Amino acid sequence: MANRAFLVLIAIAAAALLFAMSAFTVRETEMAIKFRFGEIVRADYGPGLHFMTPFVNKVQKFDKRVLTGNVPPEQFLTSEGKILRIDFYMKWRISDVSTFYQATSGGDKRIAEGRLGAIVKDGIKGVIARRTIQQVVAAERAEFTGEILKLAEANARGLGLTLVDVRVKKIDLPDEVSESVFNRMRQDFDRQAKRLRAEGDENAEKLRAEADRQRTEILAEAYREAEGIRGEGDAKSAEIYARTYSRNADFYSFYRSMQAYRESIGTESDVLVISPDSEFFKYLNRSGKR
Repeated sequence: MANRAFLVLIAIAAAALLFAMSAFTVRETEMAIKFRFGEIVRADYGPGLHFMTPFVNKVQKFDKRVLTGNVPPEQFLTSEGKILRIDFYMKWRISDVSTFYQATSGGDKRIAEGRLGAIVKDGIKGVIARRTIQQVVAAERAEFTGEILKLAEANARGLGLTLVDVRVKKIDLPDEVSESVFNRMRQDFDRQAKRLRAEGDENAEKLRAEADRQRTEILAEAYREAEGIRGEGDAKSAEIYARTYSRNADFYSFYRSMQAYRESIGTESDVLVISPDSEFFKYLNRSGKR
């Protein structure tokens, strides 16, 4: 019984070992290649649990996430024949794991970064060779890197890689041209500033002229309405006076004369030169007679 139990344990251990040797797991962030005696037989594994034949097959895994590769600073020539020292880095990922394995001597990351760096350098060289120093320094980074990616994309696919991005960290100018480049940039910025100021002044003058025109129109319209209202008021006043006069002409004449006396001879400083027999004093003369 003891021997039989011992054999069962050995069989279970052997089965567990055989299962462990034949099973492998591929994660979401990994890619895997299965070999048979050194020959690639499969490279399209998805995430999950997979199996292989022990001692016949071998599995190698690679990271399929976006990786960052730093490249030593390199010197490039501009269209003027000037030297620029550019420090950059690149982001890449594996797109074809079989091609990557064969092109990089078994998937060596350092070899991959070295070859991809050389491809990117050729792209940068082609982009900078068509530009002056000022154009390189003042260029939009998106436009600059976009041209580099376009030039390097096809060659990167030959390595089984996808070049995701190229970023320039620093551009060093030669000492003898740095000041001249900066001076030209200052002049360009000054010209742009003057042009913007001139456009702003022109727009300001247009706005002021339009505001003055609207102000004049508003004042003229207000004056026209005011004159119309004043005319209506005068007409209504005249109508009221006429209606009052028609009701009692004597009383109205007397009331208006009293108002005229109060306004013309009501204060000590007033001087009135008029004939005593004038119609103006008719009510005063009548009062004296009575």
